[in-house]
Amino acid sequence: MSRTARSITLCTTLMCAAVVTLPCAAQTSASFKLTEATINNGGNPTQGSTLTSSHFHIKLDAIGDGVVGAGLASASFHSDAGFVADYPPPGEVAGLRFASKTSLLWNDERSVGTYDLYRDLLTNIPGAYGTCYQSALPSASWTESPNPPTNSGWFYLVAAENRLRDEGTKGFVSGGTERSNTAACP
Repeated sequence: MSRTARSITLCTTLMCAAVVTLPCAAQTSASFKLTEATINNGGNPTQGSTLTSSHFHIKLDAIGDGVVGAGLASASFHSDAGFVADYPPPGEVAGLRFASKTSLLWNDERSVGTYDLYRDLLTNIPGAYGTCYQSALPSASWTESPNPPTNSGWFYLVAAENRLRDEGTKGFVSGGTERSNTAACP
């Protein structure tokens, strides 16, 4: 091995040894200090650590559990639970009602990107709880134009679809089980 190669090898070994043996120090300033080594004491929330200073306060849940709740925010930053906070799973649409003979309304659902409207004849209840009648409705309303067949009527169900295009439930039957959706809207 050449003298230059030995010098480089020796210098690299010394630098690695120096890096390994040096103690690690947390970032510190007048307004920020972090000295924690584990998150929440390895999963014990009652004995966990709370990061604080005069300018911030952070408390994390146990390892393996979700850190949820209100997001951290100020004029210059925002931090929350991440992906799920921005794209929550779709929930059940509530408050489906007629505002007039032809105008259907329902309550906004928090995760919504769009709504899917299902319709079928009353004589087909329970069946599949309606087939896809309108998909990707942008708002919590629909105006119906045709009349149902003579001596019959229609029923309507609405499902929310979040921005990831996951469709929520059609609701629950009186016994508490979820209504099936064997043919979701495209």
